[in-house]
Amino acid sequence: MGYRLSKIYTRTGDDGTTGLADGSRLPKEDPRIEAIGTLDELNAHLGLLASFELPPEIGAIVTEIQHRLLDLGGELATPDARRLPETCVTALEQQIDRINAGLPPLKEFILPGGGPSAAQCHLARTLCRRAERRLLSLHRLEPVSPVSIRYLNRLSDLLFVVSRRLARDNGGEVLWRPLEAPPVS
Repeated sequence: MGYRLSKIYTRTGDDGTTGLADGSRLPKEDPRIEAIGTLDELNAHLGLLASFELPPEIGAIVTEIQHRLLDLGGELATPDARRLPETCVTALEQQIDRINAGLPPLKEFILPGGGPSAAQCHLARTLCRRAERRLLSLHRLEPVSPVSIRYLNRLSDLLFVVSRRLARDNGGEVLWRPLEAPPVS
């Protein structure tokens, strides 16, 4: 395991830069730092989700995701590092299939909500999509692990089915009612 921070503030970021694991420094608004920060934000929202009373299976999934997001953030903080193996993507796909099999077919869009835990999971899902966009923005400038990109893409899908499961457990989903279009004259 790496070193532990014993001092929280260093003053080195007061100039608008932040350090990577290799000692290099980047502006805090750099696309790499934006991606790392968005992963951190997502992880914090998953921490809030984990604070709800969740079914044990879902709680274990959320905790595992939090660990993998720290791995992904570490990968981004260490240029040229690759930490997430393809098996992480496969594991997400298996979880999606298992949870989705217990849900009714989706025939309409659903409103984000369905109880506090489901709403929080929907919020995490949207943050995951933002993290994926940030990672893709970085990838346009420099190579990013394709596994990491796939991981975030599948993770948002997993968070969607987990949201549906939590909504079902808390009284049900609210289906979208499209606005009736006026007749064309």
